[in-house]
Amino acid sequence: MQVSELTIYPIKSCRGIALTEAQVLSKGFLWDREFMITNEQGQFLTQRDFPQLATLGVTIDGERITLSRGDEVAPLRFQATHQGPRSVVQVWRDRTPAIDQGETVAQWLTQALALPFPVRLFRQSPHPLRIADPHYTGRTDQPVSFADAYPFLLTNTASLAQLNRRLEATYGNSSQQVPMTRFRPNIVIHSEDPFLEDHWQTLQIGALRFAVVKPCSRCLVTTTDQQTGERNPLKEPLKTLNTFRNQGGQIMFGQNLIPLTEGQISVGDPVKVLN
Repeated sequence: MQVSELTIYPIKSCRGIALTEAQVLSKGFLWDREFMITNEQGQFLTQRDFPQLATLGVTIDGERITLSRGDEVAPLRFQATHQGPRSVVQVWRDRTPAIDQGETVAQWLTQALALPFPVRLFRQSPHPLRIADPHYTGRTDQPVSFADAYPFLLTNTASLAQLNRRLEATYGNSSQQVPMTRFRPNIVIHSEDPFLEDHWQTLQIGALRFAVVKPCSRCLVTTTDQQTGERNPLKEPLKTLNTFRNQGGQIMFGQNLIPLTEGQISVGDPVKVLN
């Protein structure tokens, strides 16, 4: 097995950036879910309610961030900062400090995304860091970015291939098959065995070690085209996943990881199951 894809999503729920190598930090990849869009009350926005977030492109050059949305609006380039006004923002049940990235960015996002209310862009504050659920991590000090719950999400090419075979069998053609982008993973591993990731506890990727802490429950986002923001009217692939990946009322695909060591991993790195 080896790493076939690495992706960061600098702004939560917006478009990802494919990498050939990535820096592993305790809270996730460098720049992954470092930023988050909220309403004026500090409540986070996601594709679950606003699928057009999938169309928001992000590029990074040092500390300079460029936002774009096709040809609909001129791109915006701004300097990311840790010096702006601090506020408390909400991610699911967590309330955590964050740094406002300014009025110009807020106005651009509100207009570019055609939202019916004003929004803000926040950067995660380095202190204090948000903590992942200790029930699964086994730690009370495991930091996490603005990701839903855990620092890393891993998926398996063979698992996607099995899902796509089932979709083709159901519909008699390939029209409902989906790319891995629907699942928004950080790490994709190439293997020949579907869902073997369900049985892992500890992995070595390149020179680094990771603990596998919890399967990832899936939602409406998997039915959202990550280029156009359009929802699948048949609710695929979630509908088909539900027929064979429902575990205790939740539909599972992929595994959440926490890092046991920090450093760098790259596409092509070998993946070894330690236990």
